[in-house]
Amino acid sequence: MAETGYRIVFMGTPDFAVPALRKLAESRHRVVLVVSQPDRPRGRGRKLTPTPVKSAAADLGLALVQPEKIKTGEFADRLRETAPDLAVVAAFGRILPKEIIDIPRLGTINIHGSLLPAYRGAAPIQRAIINGETTTGITIMQMDEGMDTGDILLQREVEIGPDDTSGTLFPRMAETGAELLLAALDLLAAGRLTPVPQDDSRATTAPPIRKEEGIPDWNRPARELACLIRGLDPWPLVKARLDDEDIRLFSPRPVDGDPGAEPGTVVRADGEGVLIACGQGLLLVRELQRPGGKRLAAADFLRGRPIEPGQRFRGLGLPRS
Repeated sequence: MAETGYRIVFMGTPDFAVPALRKLAESRHRVVLVVSQPDRPRGRGRKLTPTPVKSAAADLGLALVQPEKIKTGEFADRLRETAPDLAVVAAFGRILPKEIIDIPRLGTINIHGSLLPAYRGAAPIQRAIINGETTTGITIMQMDEGMDTGDILLQREVEIGPDDTSGTLFPRMAETGAELLLAALDLLAAGRLTPVPQDDSRATTAPPIRKEEGIPDWNRPARELACLIRGLDPWPLVKARLDDEDIRLFSPRPVDGDPGAEPGTVVRADGEGVLIACGQGLLLVRELQRPGGKRLAAADFLRGRPIEPGQRFRGLGLPRS
């Protein structure tokens, strides 16, 4: 490797990938090409919006391509033209074929948001929170044709706090991934990066998040529902029907004890929060949001929309009894 560093093709799409791209651009390495998914319509107006990685590449003055298809000779030829030493992938959002993975002379590495082989798949950060984990981490891995099955190059743990949501954990994970990537490149240049095969017998999966997962089942334990609310914040969010409104629930805290009421029943509603009976224990919801309204602390929410003990939350869209 020359003193100027490796020639790198960077492939990524969402906010998670941006810190790694910026750190690479500031390092001794040279980002010769950025690859991101095509712009998609977003928001209520369905306006065509650039991906976060595209915006970052423009700020950094980096060459960018956004192929509609990656399994084409044209895209492979474009990568070969850059003569990359290495490709770095961070939440690109597509499975790469072997032809693309093998183009760089040193192969392709990936920044994955879990401690592999745990949580292979598209939503490792959200699934770790939903499943009640207290630690997760970043893995730098050598890519192969499988779904996050390649050799482990470097790992670092990240703590999950009791109030962490996907929205608060993602930025920390992204920064950790960027730092660990540069550390891995330094070790690679020094000949001290040793690939370690994954133990497939310990593998778990992290399938994509589905919108319908935000429908709460009040028969579940309060601790599980609290993790669900945190894991699905900021998308797709957990909503429950109260009277004729679908209320969004935030900032949960499980409370041990006998619910003393049918699951979904409001036991108490005051400035501390709305306390809801669950299958096991109770769930204190400290922030809520009405349709079209703002996310509010419980005290402010209840001033505009009173909730009384004995009222019952139901799953989103379920009929009233």
